[in-house]
Amino acid sequence: MSDLRALYQEVIAEHNKNPRNFRWMEDANRMAVGVNPLCGDKLTVYMKVDEQGIVRDVSFEGSGCAISVSSASIMTQMLKGKKVEEAERLFNAFHEAVTKDDPQSDLEALGKIAVLAGVRAYPSRVKCATLSWHTMHAALEGEEWVSTE
Repeated sequence: MSDLRALYQEVIAEHNKNPRNFRWMEDANRMAVGVNPLCGDKLTVYMKVDEQGIVRDVSFEGSGCAISVSSASIMTQMLKGKKVEEAERLFNAFHEAVTKDDPQSDLEALGKIAVLAGVRAYPSRVKCATLSWHTMHAALEGEEWVSTE
């Protein structure tokens, strides 16, 4: 087994078993629900964005497969303290990394979430990996619901 595959499995297992920021956020000022009908994943992403456009807190709750939960867990860790514009750039870079055969995104800049780039070889799993990111994007756009279909 390659080192990258082993790291992929380790990161997925750890974040699925102990998801970070898995909680309801009482004082969220942005929120959206995302569903992946194909897999049955359903997540709610909560965000607290301040007047300067900085993500002060982000959390999620719901249920999903290991890839979906792990991606959401890592995403919440990555977004805290980022400006909304940075969050959108990360969304675009991650989406490109998991959907394009030859992504232009710098995988190293994506940090731990880059291990999920391998899902691009499994189109049905791409939706699992990107669900939380699309939901976060919807929350920032003022949308309350998004589906991967």
